[in-house]
Amino acid sequence: MMNSVSLLATLPFMAAGMLTVSGAGSARFGDDVAFLRQHTDTIVLSDRSGQARAAVAPAWQGRVMTSTLEGDDGLGFGWINRPLIASGKLQPQINVFGGEDRFWIGPEGGQFSVFFAKGVKFELANWFTPPPLDTMAYKLVSRSPDQAEFNAEFSLTNYSGTRFEVKVARVVRVLEPAAAWADLGMSPIAEVRLVAVESDNKLINAGRNPWEKNTGLLSIWILGQFNSSPGTTIVVPIKPGPESELGVKVTSDYFGQIPPDRLVVRSDAVFLKADAEYRSKIGISPKRSRKVIGSYDADNHILTIMQFSQPAGVTDYVNSLWKLQDNPYGGDVANSYNDGPPSPGAPQLGPFYELESSSPAAALAPGQSLSHVHRTIHVAGPKAALNNIAMKILGVSLDEIRRAFH
Repeated sequence: MMNSVSLLATLPFMAAGMLTVSGAGSARFGDDVAFLRQHTDTIVLSDRSGQARAAVAPAWQGRVMTSTLEGDDGLGFGWINRPLIASGKLQPQINVFGGEDRFWIGPEGGQFSVFFAKGVKFELANWFTPPPLDTMAYKLVSRSPDQAEFNAEFSLTNYSGTRFEVKVARVVRVLEPAAAWADLGMSPIAEVRLVAVESDNKLINAGRNPWEKNTGLLSIWILGQFNSSPGTTIVVPIKPGPESELGVKVTSDYFGQIPPDRLVVRSDAVFLKADAEYRSKIGISPKRSRKVIGSYDADNHILTIMQFSQPAGVTDYVNSLWKLQDNPYGGDVANSYNDGPPSPGAPQLGPFYELESSSPAAALAPGQSLSHVHRTIHVAGPKAALNNIAMKILGVSLDEIRRAFH
């Protein structure tokens, strides 16, 4: 898939006045929340201890803007586009507010795209983020200390002219540590702290007609933008096996070939630098996916794990390439992106890196729904403990991650 957020780094109106930050240590959670509340209603969810917290913006589709595992004084993990938010000005093609869990709908490109109007060329000037995925506020249905529920109803029309009547139900919650450890399949480790934020997203066919493959299908697409650092590396466990059975290990040529000092592909894992110094993107097919992506920030000693639901045996995922496609359902289940200048010397959008997941293509009869769960867990603690978690969840050690590019 192409990445619209990274492509917008080439737009002059988005590049002007970008804030340069040094990495995950550049903002504390309390400072992030104070800034956000100056510009938009912001809900803070937390676990019972009050240490694991997440800031959520209803006006931006119930988006998780940032999270922390140490209360107001802890690091804020989500990348926030402060200059754009502070400007108070909406942009015509996309408003990249940031945030570590945002709700989108695919596909982005192709004959069933919901980002291009019927018949236009697949060029950046014709690309527009639908308002329900950009500037439309979602209704806050209910709220408790650890959870907020949102819903929305709208229509979308794809490139082929098919109109979709859509309902969305979205629940964002901060998990208690015991539940997060259970999701990791591990017993709690006393000296380790974590914050686990989960979004449970439902896409509903609210119209009278079935959604069918020949006229286009939609999918749930969750994207997270995180603060980068020179020592951050993305890790994607993959299923080993021959390409004749499982396809390519990774798709990595979205923006041209990635140099070997920035991408390492093994039989069981893929490593990508997340320093926000070189624009690059990778995608993982459903046959290779292990339903998890991670990253390790060696500068701040933070292990991040992104888990997502993936139905067994399902391989139809929307294809978002910016062209008419021979295989519109041969897309990715997970992606990761490293920000960087779109060309030498040009300004970039970030700095940030992304972890993304998608649901299968939604072939729904009227009234039917499809759900997708996306979970982000940030973990901090002694290196030995983090190493054990990395080995268990990602199948690699912290030393392997560190040595991938050294």
